[in-house]
Amino acid sequence: MKKYALNLIPFVIVLGCIIGFEIIGSEVLPDGTLDEPFFLIPIAFMFFAIGIVGVIARVISIYIKSKQSSK
Repeated sequence: MKKYALNLIPFVIVLGCIIGFEIIGSEVLPDGTLDEPFFLIPIAFMFFAIGIVGVIARVISIYIKSKQSSK
């Protein structure tokens, strides 16, 4: 397993949240309230941010290792 595969996990979860939100769908109940899986949207944003931070950390780590090995 490649080292970068760990950085893909948050993005896969984001995709799952978005697909789950679309599959579950929204509906208006007889009493006029909206029933939707809104909790999936902030979870997707949170995991997207975690994924971006992980990618940035990986890029910085690779940059630092390349600078150390070139000395």
